Amino acid sequence: MTDTPLQHLHRLDGVLRMSEVQAAELGEGEPADDQTMLMNMGPQHPSTHGVLRLMLEMDGETVVRSKPILGYLHSGMEKTGEQLTYLQGGTNATRMDYASPLFTELAFALATEQLLGIEIPERATWIRMLMSELNRMSSHLLFMATNGMDLGAVSMMIYGWREREEVLRFFEKVTGLRMNHNYIRPGGVAADLPDGWRDDVMRLLEMIPPRLDEYDILMTGQPIWRERLQGVGVINADEAIALSATGPILRSTGVAWDLRRDDPYLAYDEVEFDVVVGNYGDSFDRFAIRLNEIRESIRIVHQILELMPKGDFRVQDKKVTPPPRARIDESMEALIHHFKIFTEGFKVPAGESYVAVESPRGELGCYMVSDGGSHPYRMHVRGPSFVNLQTLPHMMAGGLLADAVAIISSVDPIMGEVDR
Repeated sequence: MTDTPLQHLHRLDGVLRMSEVQAAELGEGEPADDQTMLMNMGPQHPSTHGVLRLMLEMDGETVVRSKPILGYLHSGMEKTGEQLTYLQGGTNATRMDYASPLFTELAFALATEQLLGIEIPERATWIRMLMSELNRMSSHLLFMATNGMDLGAVSMMIYGWREREEVLRFFEKVTGLRMNHNYIRPGGVAADLPDGWRDDVMRLLEMIPPRLDEYDILMTGQPIWRERLQGVGVINADEAIALSATGPILRSTGVAWDLRRDDPYLAYDEVEFDVVVGNYGDSFDRFAIRLNEIRESIRIVHQILELMPKGDFRVQDKKVTPPPRARIDESMEALIHHFKIFTEGFKVPAGESYVAVESPRGELGCYMVSDGGSHPYRMHVRGPSFVNLQTLPHMMAGGLLADAVAIISSVDPIMGEVDR
């Protein structure tokens, strides 16, 4: 038995070359019939959604094996989180999954609150749900845009970006920023919803559904689109579970696992929605699931508008939250409180916690260890994009190189979360 090509080949000056032994075996430069080729896809390739590099072993146009190679965007966010106070931590966590930053903020805040043993006001809970579901919509709209662009439906890039931009405008009105908001914080949210927020949300809920119907016409029922996605990148339920895949990848195999329903947090047990699942575990199922999850999020947001309670948007606890801004000009005590909480932070009882939320890409968890100080002793994030990338070698094996782009896109990885 001969060595595999992965053992034969080595890298010289950035070029893959055969070893001298293999070259001698092949003779006067004549290729063997069973020779495979190694090639890099990325990290600069536009379809790798950031800086993902795939090492592919090719037999002609067929992918024999593939291996994701990570680390090109490593920013040390988990270690940085151990140097920041719990109040500052949100500015770090929000930059991991930059397409759905409110979910990492939420997981971080819930893990901190579990250690503190506090319950936030009911209004703060429902505001978090509102913002999270709108963020799920904006994230999936971004997927629609990039998925279309990756497969040649260039118009979809424009349309998906257009609808996403409307949601981001609302985020900017509420949080001051389009992305990386640091809005969901331990103890509640940074600020209450602004005047006119209901009208703004209703405008979004009226505008997006007809556009989703247009997406169905443009893509879902389009024969070329179906040919590019159906039966491509297939994974079954047993493989997905063994690889710890979650989110649309797991649900595409028919497993109806959604933390909002199966392990409720916030107030998801008080609203009605359906968990969208597929049947075939292919790229088309993953596309269709995300499209229909936007519709389910719209359904949830309608209920939130009806059930949004009045009250405080954060806990009124001097140990956790700063004083109202207006009080700083009136009270020396409030000024000192404001100064100390933003410089020293608040202390969290010793212990450990783990909280998971259902992000657009699957189970997003935050594991926190406190030693009783004002900084986490250890912070670890279970990034669904990182875990889901394990499915790529299984999905791509035996497929065509042309389908690799479709498969990567169907995973929808965010590399800031992968290389955190």
